[in-house]
Amino acid sequence: MAMPRPTAAQFAYGSCTVIFSTLAMLLLSQTSSGPGVALIAVAALALGLLVAMTVPQPRTRAVTAVPAHRFSADRERVPAGARVSAGAGEATRGRAA
Repeated sequence: MAMPRPTAAQFAYGSCTVIFSTLAMLLLSQTSSGPGVALIAVAALALGLLVAMTVPQPRTRAVTAVPAHRFSADRERVPAGARVSAGAGEATRGRAA
């Protein structure tokens, strides 16, 4: 079973969460060491992934298939001899040619 594609809302919320949480954690911790920055970056990515996965998915409508024979069954069959002609314009057109 394949994973569903992420929506635009999931990308937006996840990206904003990563950016803002990284900035907030760097400013609050006031760290300048490499391992500290790396730890904050990993934590922010994990938080962004968590937020992106909890955004509600759009609901899909159930599509019901209409059987092909249903359309032909609704139409009334007309015998070939009972068809109505187009009218006087058709007869006039035939004589002019």
